[in-house]
Amino acid sequence: MGLLDGKVALVTGGGGGIGRGIARKFIREGATVLVAEFNEEYCASIKKELTEELGGRAEVIKADVRVKEQIQGAVQTAVDLFGGIDILVNNAFTLSPKVLLEQKTDEMLDSTLHSGLWAGWWAMQAARPHMAARGGGSIINFYSIDVETAAWLNADYNITKSALRGLTRSAAHEWGRFNIRVNLLSPAAMGTVFHKMAEAMPGFAEMAASRKPLLRNGDPEEDVAPVAVFLASEMSRFVTGELINVDGGLHMPGYQSRPPNVAEMEQQGG
Repeated sequence: MGLLDGKVALVTGGGGGIGRGIARKFIREGATVLVAEFNEEYCASIKKELTEELGGRAEVIKADVRVKEQIQGAVQTAVDLFGGIDILVNNAFTLSPKVLLEQKTDEMLDSTLHSGLWAGWWAMQAARPHMAARGGGSIINFYSIDVETAAWLNADYNITKSALRGLTRSAAHEWGRFNIRVNLLSPAAMGTVFHKMAEAMPGFAEMAASRKPLLRNGDPEEDVAPVAVFLASEMSRFVTGELINVDGGLHMPGYQSRPPNVAEMEQQGG
């Protein structure tokens, strides 16, 4: 028997990176999984992996979590297809261009807030009554070490993740009466963004590993997803409002993010 037997999970952004690793691990632990994914290529590949390779019960829908009706529709689809929802993983996120704080636009902040904070808010509000009807549930949101290090070029991302931590704690406090647990994961793993940076910057992967006390980079499925399984399962039935770092210890030393070419970036921004 798996740790998530009989559970229905919705994983947003579950077609690639950390979300994909979580969806795969949930299937391995017996969950029924609905993946809400924006990338059409990811939609096709993750459906095949979950159902054919892993032999699980799963469905994949194309959805843009920045659109309220689409993320609400994803929750309703889980209920319509599988009879309810027990686990919500708010993983999807859209990043803006990496520019200086003074060069970030209202549009960049708005898009980031919609993909992170608003999407989480809408999904949580939609899932709550269905979870309460089943006697409870687990909501997993995502935080970032970037907030703690005030990472350069990520101002809108840091703002959004900070707000999401406030939402997580508020929901954990208020929704405990429904037996709904709400927690935060703060991962550092070889997800979609990591691989893009590794391709663009030779030696990035080695540098990233050297920063972590465990001296290696995390695997989405083998290192991060098991902690998501813990939070989604009855093993964490008395854990809520918690922030768990899953980063090989990176949160202890942190990292320096100031770009070496700040003066050049200032000139480019006008």
